[in-house]
Amino acid sequence: MSRLHLHILGSGSKGNCALVEGPQGLIMIDNGLSRRETLKRMAELGLSADDVAALVITHEHGDHIKGLDVWCKHWHGPLFASRDTLSCKENLAHLPVEEFDPGDTLPIVGIQVQTYSTSHDVINPVGYRFNALDDSIGFATDTGELSSKAIGILKDCRVLALESNHDVTMLREGPYPRFLQERILSTKGHLSNNQAADAARELVTDRTEQLIAMHISQDNNRPSLTVKSYANALDASLDDELGSSATCLQGPRKLSIRPASQYQPTTIQ
Repeated sequence: MSRLHLHILGSGSKGNCALVEGPQGLIMIDNGLSRRETLKRMAELGLSADDVAALVITHEHGDHIKGLDVWCKHWHGPLFASRDTLSCKENLAHLPVEEFDPGDTLPIVGIQVQTYSTSHDVINPVGYRFNALDDSIGFATDTGELSSKAIGILKDCRVLALESNHDVTMLREGPYPRFLQERILSTKGHLSNNQAADAARELVTDRTEQLIAMHISQDNNRPSLTVKSYANALDASLDDELGSSATCLQGPRKLSIRPASQYQPTTIQ
């Protein structure tokens, strides 16, 4: 293996799970799908549960951890979570977990995993950057804003998985009650398409080859809107009229922009 791979099993409010593949195995990010569905989607990508060497958690909302207890009954690798993230959940407090503080760097199966604080309405939310093989993957979801420290950690990754949760107009005109709209729009909510696009201007460099729109709301967004928002920010050209993906040249390299799916697993090389 000459570079890291990102496998996204599902991204959105119905369940989140992804895996970073390195030279010594897979690191799972969150476990918000049933064990059966996780194994099914892994098999579609040619992955095996036997190769999952570790599991890291971003935060304790159900769509990120609802499959964790059952998964850990069949799997016995190291589980990592920021301090108090799992102990605050009564049904998960029994799990053996290696706790860390945001800002720590974790050496996990040959990958240096940098951690940083995100901004969400939970105990101690975090995001990650994975470094190995002179390669890097940045991962940022479920945050209402990105701090300057988060920007510094996520900048210049070859693969960037960045939340682009909602279109503000769709959210405001949609069916969500006002209190929920305000939660989503707050600094402890989720990044909008415009916020994500503004961040992408700072984060994407000549090294960045893949930009993936993550955690897209089914009610308040469309995948094509996320792609178009990123494309406008980065002077990229849409690959088709639907806006299913976009491409631009960043220096000597080509940057591909595409959305992650809630239901269709995909591998980012």
